[in-house]
Order: sequence, then C-alpha cells, then structure tokens
Amino acid sequence: MKKIKFFLFSMLTALFVSACGTTQTVPITGRKHNLLVTDQQVLSLSNQEYQKFMQSAKVSTDATNTAMVKRVGQRLATAVESYLTSHGAADEVKNFSWSFNLVQSKEANAFCMPGGKIVVYEGLLPYTQNEASLAIVLGHEIAHAVAKHSAEQMSKQIRQQYATQGVNILGSVLGAGDLTNVATSVMQQGFSFANLKYSRDDESEADHMGLVFAAMAGYNPQEAIPFWKRMSQGNNNTNDFLSDHPSDAKRIAALQQEMPEALKYYQAYQTAHTTAKKSTTSSKSRKSRRRK
Repeated sequence: MKKIKFFLFSMLTALFVSACGTTQTVPITGRKHNLLVTDQQVLSLSNQEYQKFMQSAKVSTDATNTAMVKRVGQRLATAVESYLTSHGAADEVKNFSWSFNLVQSKEANAFCMPGGKIVVYEGLLPYTQNEASLAIVLGHEIAHAVAKHSAEQMSKQIRQQYATQGVNILGSVLGAGDLTNVATSVMQQGFSFANLKYSRDDESEADHMGLVFAAMAGYNPQEAIPFWKRMSQGNNNTNDFLSDHPSDAKRIAALQQEMPEALKYYQAYQTAHTTAKKSTTSSKSRKSRRRK
C-alpha cells in the first residue's frame, strides 16, 4: 500500500509540474525552451517596471557618453533585427521598442528588460573604455531580451508553484502530512539552487549571443576578453556555486571558445562594408569623370 501511495504521489506531482506552453528556439544557440507566459504579458509587466525605474533614476548629464550608449545600442539593435528578419523570425521584431539609457550610478552594471529597455550605469564606463567593449555589454543585454530569459524564468517559477501546490494537495488527500512537509521543504530548497543554475545558464547564453551580436554589428568581438579581465579586477566573483553569474574565469574561458564563431560574423561585416565602400567610391569616381 505504501508503494502504491508513493507511486501515485510521484506521478501526480509530475503532472502538476508539467503544463502546456509554447516551445520556442533561441536564436544563435538553437536551444529550445517552453514558455508559459505570452509576449504580451511579459511586455506589459516590463513596461510598468521600466517606467517606475526611470521615474526614480537620475539620467546622466554627460551628453557625450549618453550619445555613445544610444549610438552603439541602436547599431546593435539594427543588426539584431536584420538577423532575426533574415532567419525567419520577423514576427519577433515587433516585440522590441528599443531604449538605451545612461544613468548616474557608481555601480559597474547594466540591465535589460523585455522589449529592449536597456539601462547602463555610469560606473561601468571606466571598465568598457571603448565602444567595442560597450558593444559587448549591450550585446549581452540585448541577448537577454532576444532569448526571452525573463519569460523563461517566470515560466519556471510557475511550474515550481504547480509542483509545490501539488505536493500540498496530495499530502492532504493521502493523509501524509509529515511526508508532505518534508517533500515541500526539499523541493523548495532544490528549486532555490536550480534557479541559481538557471540564471548562470542564461548569463552564459547571453555572453555567447552578445558576442555574436556585437560582431555582426561590426564591433571587434576580441575586445570581450580584455574587458572581462578589467571587470575581474574590480570584483571578487571567483566562485559561481551560489552566484547567479558565472565566475569571471569561466566566463572568459567560454568566450575564448566562442570567439571563432563570432569572428566569422565580424569578418563578414568587414568584407561587406569594404565592398560597399569600394562600390561607392567607384561610383563617385565615374560621376566625377563624366562631369569633366
């Protein structure tokens, strides 16, 4: 009887964890994930939170750096939208309403909300030092939006709630109060560690995608390595077991492995623009000769 109860308990708990959703493929990496929330739901929440943040934030008064953030950000956004459109994901482009902001803060940080609302803190610029390194950061943040990491995290939390509620209901039905308490405690503890790992995975994926996005926008992806080395000197993130970000050493090692892929996009950009430049120069030369 105990075995039957345990089997029933396990099976029904699994049913609570599983739920219908939409399976989507992440650009660049090709990873598939299942989302339980719609784009409209996520974007609505994102816009609300973005408005709240910007109302309380102090916008940078540095006109030069503000212009740089907007210029680099828009160049990346244009490249990403072009990539999505040419790879059968034109419908995704409508979800983006890009906004690139520089705010006053000594914190070396940046973040992105769904829909392309990106904020850079002034404290990050001493580490980026140049536009290519800034493009690495903005590419990473854009990648979070393109990969729908927020929707993925929300979906995982919903599944976890289903599972916890399922355990409580089943415990009540089966009269297994003690077992229910233990199982709920173990599941919640497991979820807390799992969420940290999920976040690290998202960060690593955003690093990969962001490197490629920067390259396809014409920024040298090799700037990512010295940038992250500078960042590593400014923090103590050496152990990623209880962190939501990879350690700096692991991050740099992964970027080095992904560099050949990014360099192909960078070289393609260089070739295309060199050809276009020669074509423009040749056209101007012919027109000049005709005028003479």
